[in-house]
Amino acid sequence: MTTDSIVEPEAYLVMGATGDIGSALCRLLRSKGAQVMTAGKDQEKLEELARETGCSHFQLDASNFDEVDKCFEKTVEEFGRLDGAANCVGSLLLKPAHLTSQAEFNSVINTNLSSAFACVRSSGKVMRKEGGAIVLVSSAAASIGLANHEAISAAKAGIEGLMLAAAASYARQKIRVNCVAPGLVQTKLTKSVTNNENSRQASLSMHPLGRLGEAADIAQAIAWLLSRENSWITGQVLAVDGGLSKVKIAQMQLQAAR
Repeated sequence: MTTDSIVEPEAYLVMGATGDIGSALCRLLRSKGAQVMTAGKDQEKLEELARETGCSHFQLDASNFDEVDKCFEKTVEEFGRLDGAANCVGSLLLKPAHLTSQAEFNSVINTNLSSAFACVRSSGKVMRKEGGAIVLVSSAAASIGLANHEAISAAKAGIEGLMLAAAASYARQKIRVNCVAPGLVQTKLTKSVTNNENSRQASLSMHPLGRLGEAADIAQAIAWLLSRENSWITGQVLAVDGGLSKVKIAQMQLQAAR
């Protein structure tokens, strides 16, 4: 076998790696033989994930541009390349606008939109020569009207706009930029909804496939968009939401299905 036939393992950076979706993504990428740099705020959780998966790790505030730059630089320094980056950092605030404080709104925007922008910004710096993939996480709430989602809908809609502009800006550098838009996924972040039986049943009725999402559902979609095998896909929002955003089923059909 010649050295020309050896394919180097893909190298990825996952921001928000200690959340349920982020950690599921790290495990999946590692199972495929990829090198993974995990990034997040909680050093203890990063170390725990590293022990489990063998991933490298970097502690940061994902909304801090300088810290994110350093993380990307560290990733390239350690792996010698960067094929893709995913931003799984997120938060959830379920309040109507009139009950949302400025501090709460700023926190939602900072956690979701600022971290996504930081990811794109740093990716643009380090991927310009070799190309690569960026995957951001939006939400079904960015495209349909869901009550009490004003702040998170604003942030996620901003992420989709960011994705489209970045896909255009970096296309000539062969940097692909896409979004995954989940429905309600059962994670620690959403337990206030999923652990309440009334809220859970109401949410189930909104998802035509009849179940809530799992972290693995979203991780699979992100990994698919990151893969170099999908090098002709950019500027897309992939809805992974059990049909929530596009498919409507009459209540009579739902009752018959049960």
